[in-house]
Amino acid sequence: MVTLIAASLPGLAALGALLFTWMQVAQASKELRISESGQITSRFNAAIGNLGSQSLDVRLGGIYALQRIMEDSARDHPAVVSVLAAFAQRHAGSSTKSLKEPLDSAQTHEPSADVHAAIATLARRRPERDRGTVIDLSKADLRGLYFAEKAPIRLPGADLSEADVRSGYLYGADLRKAVLRYANLDQAYLDDANLTGADLAGASLWAANLNSANLRGADMTCGAQVIGSVVGADCVKLQSAYLTGADLRNTKMSDADLRYATLKGADLRGADLSRADLSHADLTKADFRDAKLNGAKLKGAKQTGARGLHQQG
Repeated sequence: MVTLIAASLPGLAALGALLFTWMQVAQASKELRISESGQITSRFNAAIGNLGSQSLDVRLGGIYALQRIMEDSARDHPAVVSVLAAFAQRHAGSSTKSLKEPLDSAQTHEPSADVHAAIATLARRRPERDRGTVIDLSKADLRGLYFAEKAPIRLPGADLSEADVRSGYLYGADLRKAVLRYANLDQAYLDDANLTGADLAGASLWAANLNSANLRGADMTCGAQVIGSVVGADCVKLQSAYLTGADLRNTKMSDADLRYATLKGADLRGADLSRADLSHADLTKADFRDAKLNGAKLKGAKQTGARGLHQQG
């Protein structure tokens, strides 16, 4: 028995040492996480403080610091998204004021450097880390918003309702299920953008570029508008819009104004175009199979090679 115990002692000692080492590593890992959490909290507070500075350079530094925190910490990602969205919305100015200015103003206007940096940071983030956080840029003055970089613009589910995005450049943007109710996107560049399932009720897209854009399942119906005691309907405006090759399958476009719009080769299968005005639109080789066209106006429309289209009203 004594011999057996003696023979077991080295093994027990090794097991004890291994257990002790594991406990030390676990404790060190815990202390490191606490330390890192404290550092991130300090960095977050410092960055927030910088956002309130009167100096543009300091504010930009705060935005870039928050961007780094968002990259380093998945846990703090949603909080950073909320802070940057609130900053951009507040400092961009109100669309209520900007929409009183003519369209020409949008061609020369652009968001301030700090607002652009905040939105660019949001557009380059990892949406899968949002955990339900909504980017709220509603009623913001985003005229001339421009992204020159080739990195993807990721704003799925963003709230841009009633925003002024006239002459904005959002080429290839991911705007799936984004809320753009009553947004003004006149002359905006949205070629190749993904607007699948987006809410565009009552939006204005006069002369907007939506070539090859994916608008499948988007809601572009009329929205209720109250003026004094009168309740009216504000329908989507797509006059002179460019929709060549756009995917408009199952899109709700009843009562939409598509006069003089270009829909060459567009896929409108299953779309609801009831009472839509397609007068003088270019519908060359567009596909209207299974689309609802009751009451649609097609006077003067180019219909060469269009499929599933029957002259109506």
